[in-house]
Amino acid sequence: MAARTKPARDGATAIQRPPLVRELLLVAGLFLVYKLGRLLVTGHTGEAFRNAQHVWDLERALHLPGEGAVQSALLHGDSLVHLANTYYATVHFPATATFLVWLYLRRPTHYVWARRALAAITAAALVVHLTFPLAPPRMLGMADLVDTGQVYGPTVYEASPEADSLSNQFAAMPSLHFGWALMVAIGLIVATRSRWRWLWLLHPLLTLLVIVGTANHYWLDAAVAAALLGGVLAVVRLPHRTTTTAKEPSKPVAPAKAPELVGAVR
Repeated sequence: MAARTKPARDGATAIQRPPLVRELLLVAGLFLVYKLGRLLVTGHTGEAFRNAQHVWDLERALHLPGEGAVQSALLHGDSLVHLANTYYATVHFPATATFLVWLYLRRPTHYVWARRALAAITAAALVVHLTFPLAPPRMLGMADLVDTGQVYGPTVYEASPEADSLSNQFAAMPSLHFGWALMVAIGLIVATRSRWRWLWLLHPLLTLLVIVGTANHYWLDAAVAAALLGGVLAVVRLPHRTTTTAKEPSKPVAPAKAPELVGAVR
C-alpha cells in the first residue's frame, strides 16, 4: 500500500518566514539609523565644500556629462520639475518599504537576502558620509545649478543646511536614493520570472535622472552607490533554498515467495 505524502508547497520551499514583530523592529531600525546616522556629520561645512570642488573637478576630468544638462531638460516646464521634486521627496522610502513587504509575504528567501543587503549598503554609506562630507551640486556656486526644491517645491530640506535639524545636507555621497532603488530593481528581477521583470531597472534609471536633475547629487554619488551595492551583493549571497522532496508513491512490490512454496510448485 502506497504511503500518503503531502505535496511540497511552492516549489518545495522549506524556508520559514521570519517572525513579523522582529522584522518590523529590524526594518524600522534600518530606517532610523539611516535618518539619525546622517545627522552625525553636520557642522563640517568647509570640508563639505572642499570635497564638492574635488568631486566636480574629477567629473570634468573624467568627461562626465554636466549635471546641468539633465536639469535643463527638467526646467522646460514647471510641472515637470515639480514632478521630479515630488518623486525625490516621496518615492524613496515608500518604494523600498513596499518592496520589503512584498518579499516578506511572497518570497521569504529573497526577503532575508534583500533586507541584509539593504542594511549592509546603508551601513557602508553612513561610513562614507562620516568620513567624506560632501555638499550637493545645488550648493556649489561654480556648478550654476538651481535648487529646484526651494524654487519650485516640494522640498525635504531647509533653505540653510545649518538650520536643518532633520537631515544632513552634506551627505551627498553615496546616494542612497539611487543605491536603494537599484537594490529594489535587482531584488525584483531576481525574485520574479516575468519576461517584463527587466523593466524594474526603470526605477533606478528614473531615480538617477531625478537626483541629478534636481541638483541633489552628482553622477559620482550614484556611481559610488552602485559600487558599494556590487560589493555588498558579492558578500551577501542569496541563500540556496532548502527543499524537501515529496516521497514518490511506492510501486507495489510482489511479496517474496517463501522457500516451501517454491518447492511445492516444483
